[in-house]
Amino acid sequence: MARFLVTDYDFPNLDLERRMFREAGMEFVQAQCRTEQDVIDAAAGCDGLLVQYAPVNARVFAARPQIRIASRYGAGYDTINIDDARAYGVWVANAPDYGVGEVATHALAMALALLRHLPQFDRQVRAGRWHYTMTGPLPRVSDLTLGIIGFGRIGKRLAHLGRNVFARVIACDPYLIDGDFPPYVQRVDLETLCAQADVVSLHVPLTDETRGLINARTLSRMRRGAILVNTARGAVVDTDALLSALNAGALAAAALDVLPQEPPPAHHPLFAHPRVLLSPHAAFYSEAAEVELRCKAVQNLIDWARTGRPRYVVVEGRNQIGK
Repeated sequence: MARFLVTDYDFPNLDLERRMFREAGMEFVQAQCRTEQDVIDAAAGCDGLLVQYAPVNARVFAARPQIRIASRYGAGYDTINIDDARAYGVWVANAPDYGVGEVATHALAMALALLRHLPQFDRQVRAGRWHYTMTGPLPRVSDLTLGIIGFGRIGKRLAHLGRNVFARVIACDPYLIDGDFPPYVQRVDLETLCAQADVVSLHVPLTDETRGLINARTLSRMRRGAILVNTARGAVVDTDALLSALNAGALAAAALDVLPQEPPPAHHPLFAHPRVLLSPHAAFYSEAAEVELRCKAVQNLIDWARTGRPRYVVVEGRNQIGK
């Protein structure tokens, strides 16, 4: 009988997972692992892992060679070292198509809130002030350009939503062919996007290539007064460089759903900045999206145990259960 470890989770309970594994005739154990050693200790006798934030890498695979698959709660899989998994022949799976609409609408909502000065208006009204010009001039959104970096499922959904809101939608993704860009989206390179976009929205995975993609050099190329929105991964943005750009007036504002360290340390300078809008890595969330995420992450393990292959493959492993 296949046995799996839920390495960690921040859901209220694992009743959904328990029901799915029980109905499939499989077992699972749960833990709240924070380190590789925690995972190693908890994974005794397990064939695979269901991972949220716990680190999974060569140290885990070497210590627990019976682990043949790691499925992640999420579209991103940066907590699992895929190079190590490939070297050890371990399958890696994810849930790439859950919550697409939630993230796209969250990014659009954050952008519009900043463009329309909603956080500033709220603070001013609560302070007893009442005038439509008290936060400064407002642009007409339908005159502006939306720039999307990373044109996967979420980037495409945001483009579809944004085309009726903004004057133009431009996008950058070097890994797609021209046919992947719909006619209402203009394909541009990164430098052109930074120079032309009034709103830059990030929708890239965290990889060695994208880590620190938005840095002092990139920010210097953005048009003055632009807005940055990040609902991708925190480490894609150099927050020190971002704060410098905001303080210098080069950027008008930034909306961040994700940060390099989550939760961030107390008294982080982002908290006090009046032109930064924050949310707690919540862009993915709706009740329906959370259920979809959990079901797909579990189903990867069930499918692998039954057929030797998960539904959503990131890395192809070598061995099936019991081999």
